[in-house]
Amino acid sequence: MKRRWIKWAMLGVVLIAGFGAYVWLGQREDKLPEGIASGNGRIEATEVDVATKLAGRLTEIMVREGDMVAKGQTLARMDTRELAARRRSAQAEMQRAEEERRYAAAMLEQQRSQLALVVKDLDRYRRLYASKSIALQSLQRQETARDTARAAVAAARARQANATAAIDAVKARIDEIQSFIDDSTLMAPVDGRVLYRLAEPGEVLGAGGRVLTLLDVSDVTMTIFLPTNQAGRVDLGSDARIILDARPDWVIPARVSFVAPKAQFTPKDVETRTEREKLMFRIKVRIDPELLKAHAEKVKTGLPGMAYLRLGADVLWPPVLKTTLDGA
Repeated sequence: MKRRWIKWAMLGVVLIAGFGAYVWLGQREDKLPEGIASGNGRIEATEVDVATKLAGRLTEIMVREGDMVAKGQTLARMDTRELAARRRSAQAEMQRAEEERRYAAAMLEQQRSQLALVVKDLDRYRRLYASKSIALQSLQRQETARDTARAAVAAARARQANATAAIDAVKARIDEIQSFIDDSTLMAPVDGRVLYRLAEPGEVLGAGGRVLTLLDVSDVTMTIFLPTNQAGRVDLGSDARIILDARPDWVIPARVSFVAPKAQFTPKDVETRTEREKLMFRIKVRIDPELLKAHAEKVKTGLPGMAYLRLGADVLWPPVLKTTLDGA
C-alpha cells in the first residue's frame, strides 16, 4: 500500500512539473508583442570529415568519440615508410644532379677558354694571310676550328642548363613527397568535438578515406520557416533568440545569418499539414561563435526549440526574451 502511495505521489509531481513548464512556455508565447516572430527548429552544427589524401595504412588515432579537439591538433597518422624511402631516393638523385651541374660548369669554362685561344689564332692567321705568308686553305681551317669551338661552348652551356633543370625537377619531386608526408599527419581543421570515429589503426584506406567526423561547435545554427508577411521584414544580421525545449530557462542570443531568396513549401516535419501547404521562407539563425567557445561543452545537435526574431530594428525584446545564457 505504501509503495502504491509513493508511486502515485511521484506521478503527481511529474504531472505538476510538466504542467508548470507548459503553462510557463504558453505564457511566454502569449506575452510576445507585435513585431516578434517565432518558429520551431532544431540545433544544427557543421560536420567536417577528416580524411586521407593518399591511400595507405592507418597507424594511429589519438582521439575518441566525444573528445574536444582544437584546430591544428594532431588526430591520426598514416604509415609514411614508403614515402620516406621515396624521399631518400630523390635526395640521392639530387646529389647526382648537382654533381652533373658542377661538371657541366667546368666543361663550359674549358670550352670558353678553348674558343678564346682559337679566336686569337684566327686573328693571327688573318694577318699572315694578308701579308701573303700563308695559303687561303690554312686560314679556312682556322675559321672552321673557331666555328667548332663556338659549337662546343653552346653544347656545354646547354648541358649546364639541362643539369639545372634536372635539379629543379628533383627539388619539385622532393617537395611533393614531403607534402604527402605532411598530409599523412591528419590534423583538426576546426575547433570541435569528435562525432564519429570511422576507422581504426591497421586499416588500409583509399585516397579520401574518412577517418573521423568532427562537429564544428563554433558554427551552430537553427533553421526555421516564416510566412511571407513576416519573412519580408527580417533583416540579415538582425538580432534573434533561441530557446531550447530541454532548457527553457536559457535564452540564447543569436543573429539571422541567412534568409532564403525564394519561398518554398515547408518540410513534412515542420508544424501542421496546414502550415506545410503554405509557402514559407527558410531562415537560419546563428549563435555567436565567441559565445559558443565559452559553452562548447554544452553544444548538442538535434535539440528542438524555438527561435524568435525581431521584425524591425525599433522592436524591443520583451522581458521573457532577455538573454540568460551567460548567467546559466
